[in-house]
Amino acid sequence: MAEPKTSQGPPPTKAQHAPYAPTTAVLGGTPSVHTDVPITSIFLVLFILGAIVHMTILQVNLRRRHKFIMSGMLFGFCMARTITCVLRIAWSKHPTHIPLAIASQVFTAAGVVLIFVINLIFTQRIMRAAHPHFGWHKLANQLLHAYYISIVVTLIMLIVCTVQPFYTLNLNTHRIDRDVQLYGQTYFTIAAFLPVVLVTIGLLTPRAPHVDKFGEGRFRSKIRILLLAAALLTLGAAFRTGINYKTPRPRADPAWYHSRACFYVFNFAIEIAVVALYAILRVDLRFFVPNGARGPGAYSANKVAASLAIRSEENVFDDVSEKLRRNESPTDEEHGIITPPTPPNATATTTITAPATAGKSTEPTAAQHYEKGNAVPAVPGHSTVAEQGNSRPDLN
Repeated sequence: MAEPKTSQGPPPTKAQHAPYAPTTAVLGGTPSVHTDVPITSIFLVLFILGAIVHMTILQVNLRRRHKFIMSGMLFGFCMARTITCVLRIAWSKHPTHIPLAIASQVFTAAGVVLIFVINLIFTQRIMRAAHPHFGWHKLANQLLHAYYISIVVTLIMLIVCTVQPFYTLNLNTHRIDRDVQLYGQTYFTIAAFLPVVLVTIGLLTPRAPHVDKFGEGRFRSKIRILLLAAALLTLGAAFRTGINYKTPRPRADPAWYHSRACFYVFNFAIEIAVVALYAILRVDLRFFVPNGARGPGAYSANKVAASLAIRSEENVFDDVSEKLRRNESPTDEEHGIITPPTPPNATATTTITAPATAGKSTEPTAAQHYEKGNAVPAVPGHSTVAEQGNSRPDLN
């Protein structure tokens, strides 16, 4: 039986009801059970694992009072991609169900924006460390906040103009929706590439004599991680944007760049690579900055303050054990004993001495024995100092 005209390219007729089936080819095409379900299932498992890993990192860090919100954002991205994979699998089993196709395309286009924002946050921290007076400038902060707001507004516009063509047959509306889609995809491609531009400018311009270091690891390693992730995301965004600038092709005659291989490589494969990269290289430790850091030098200042904080109970006991091993007496403070101060009106302790005998003893004193080099005679019922030293228990 011949395929309906709606799938061959001509626009739908008014006899059909909304939502209308698309008439132009899209990236990845209509998924099929035999091809798309196995591939999408693999990515589904990978994104679930990514969500588990980043949520575990977030929870462990929160227990240690190590607040790193970007781990939660990566968890949110993985969950969004999990929903995308589920929708694509459902769409492959119901290829004529237009609402599933709409939802799948919306989640595919919108999810990656979270990683773009994460990279911009990392870029801001690098710029503040290398160029503190510029990075911490009030105008720079305001511009970045305005850019975040513009990303949200552009995302809303892109979602609306992705859904609207399925519910109207007006050609002028379709043209406007296409223009907005091109604008939104171009804008997000710039957002993906912006970290590369800013970091490169920061490296080429004269920097501060001392970098305001933050987190763990070398500063140049942070730059390399960010540039690698930004380059991968830019590749995917640029490919998706570039094919949309091409003249639309009929649904029944897609080009090579509409293939399933291009869809999975330039969408899911690149994204899961970045998710794994950030988990393996522990960006939660490398890009961590102290809470409340404000102004030039705040990163390293807070880091030094944290290192000079009161030692933990474990470190104190380690010091006590080390002194006992060397046969040294730990101080009262290390034992946790606090000696109360002597009250100002307290009377001094009177030393009571034994009454002198009528006649002086002719027996030499211990000091005289020591001066002559003789051994100190033992007192009945008491051990000598040497005996006390020999009888000391072994603490090693």
